[in-house]
Amino acid sequence: MNKADIRALEEQYQSDFEAGQDNLEFMGMDLHKGVFFISAALIVAFIVGTLLFPEAAGEYLGAAKSWSISNFDWLFMVGGNVFVIFCVALIFLPVGKIRLGGDDAKPEFSTVSWIAMLFAAGMGIGLMFWSVAEPVAYFTDWWGTPLNAAANTPEGAKAAIGATMFHWGLHPWAIYGVMGLALAFFCYNKGLPLTVRSAFYPLLGERVWGWMGNVIDIIAVLATLFGLATSLGLGAQQAVSGLNFLFGTPDTITTQIFLIICVTAVAAFSVVRGMDGGVKLLSNFNMIVAALLLVAVFLLGPTLEILGWIGTTVVSYATDVVPLSNWIGREDDKFYHGWTVFYWAWWISWSPFVGMFIARVSKGRTVREFMTAVLIIPTLITIVWMGVFGGTALEQATTGVGELANGISSVSLSMFQMFEHLPMTGIISFIAIVLVLTFFVTSSDSGSLVIDSITTGGKIESPVPQRLFWASAEGLVAIALLIGGGKAALSALQAGAISTGLPFTVILLAMCLSLYLGLQNEMRIQRLKKPGKMANA
Repeated sequence: MNKADIRALEEQYQSDFEAGQDNLEFMGMDLHKGVFFISAALIVAFIVGTLLFPEAAGEYLGAAKSWSISNFDWLFMVGGNVFVIFCVALIFLPVGKIRLGGDDAKPEFSTVSWIAMLFAAGMGIGLMFWSVAEPVAYFTDWWGTPLNAAANTPEGAKAAIGATMFHWGLHPWAIYGVMGLALAFFCYNKGLPLTVRSAFYPLLGERVWGWMGNVIDIIAVLATLFGLATSLGLGAQQAVSGLNFLFGTPDTITTQIFLIICVTAVAAFSVVRGMDGGVKLLSNFNMIVAALLLVAVFLLGPTLEILGWIGTTVVSYATDVVPLSNWIGREDDKFYHGWTVFYWAWWISWSPFVGMFIARVSKGRTVREFMTAVLIIPTLITIVWMGVFGGTALEQATTGVGELANGISSVSLSMFQMFEHLPMTGIISFIAIVLVLTFFVTSSDSGSLVIDSITTGGKIESPVPQRLFWASAEGLVAIALLIGGGKAALSALQAGAISTGLPFTVILLAMCLSLYLGLQNEMRIQRLKKPGKMANA
């Protein structure tokens, strides 16, 4: 084997295409002609249409959600399982030693800051919103029980905490891992633009820079925006409920909209400051505040019982992960359609955002290190979080303490109802509100940076006006979904995530194959470069 053969392998998945070469300068922005204008037009049309015809929008969103779940529940479930198996395999296969950016690449961020940014971007608001409400909802049969477990029983409580962990454990992080690794590998190792279409170069070749790639990136922009808007809407609902609980602030959609506007303004400021000055700083702050809140609930709550719930979370998750991953012959349709399928669609719609963000901060890590940090570490952190918050909530619900003993009266208020029966209620409630708002900001500004990269044709840095445009668009879509949903705002938010997550499931499954081909190509190159392989050089 000679140098020419090695060069041929190196060039197999490389391209002369340069990031931004098809761009158009417009009003101080650097726009990819085939992606930005179509994405922006579709989003503006959705916002205007929803604000002008909220009732009709609510009906259409509900119909889209029902159609997606009824016809493609199997696709979401199959996809979620494939992503977990694929990511776990990469940790143990020889490709795990490949370093993102080449053998000499060094990590840009410390391991602590890196993991903080991963977690803040990947879970943030969702964990705050659901860690109390979800296990109590399952325990009391608010909307189905996992595997038809008997409600309000000890067995139902164990199933509830295990199913909650299932939705926040390996499956979502595997979805993020596929996207993040594919983008990082093809950008840093093959020199392709940092955009979703680049991950399909092994399958599409140079055609990826044409209309096929435009379609992939447009779907990625829409999925990202609606996934983020879902989280922003949930965050606004919970923050306003907390403010109402503490200070009597009116808990209305008007207040939620006002809060979204305020936080979007802060997020826009953070976006202008960039990765180091904004996102990294806020992510580190988030993890400090989250750790403070976690310790406070652990010490102020039923500490010994919480330790037991952490253990129960581990055991129940390990016991139920396989039956919960199955979709054939399930009799708990209400549960797995209303919860699991929604969650998988939500995570998938988030994957372009979280995946690209992870890719941007992961240069210099090996594939094995990347997958371990993205898949295993967040899952372990979430087990502790769910054991503390979900365990405290279930302890109150099972022992007849407080409002949670009567079930879920308000999803967004559930955490504060739990805090009401702990010491120092006002202080920990205030900390929780601050955490929701800062997670709110980090999700918005991280998402804006990601969408900027996609709509600039893969450029890592984009003009400030463009960052501001997408930061504003995220807030407006969240507002439109809240208004379009009316009293059923939560359902509307879920519908937006599911509808955009469906086509992206197919894209992610194809990405697994494309990534595998790319990693195998890199392994062949590395083997041939080893001493003793260059005899004919």
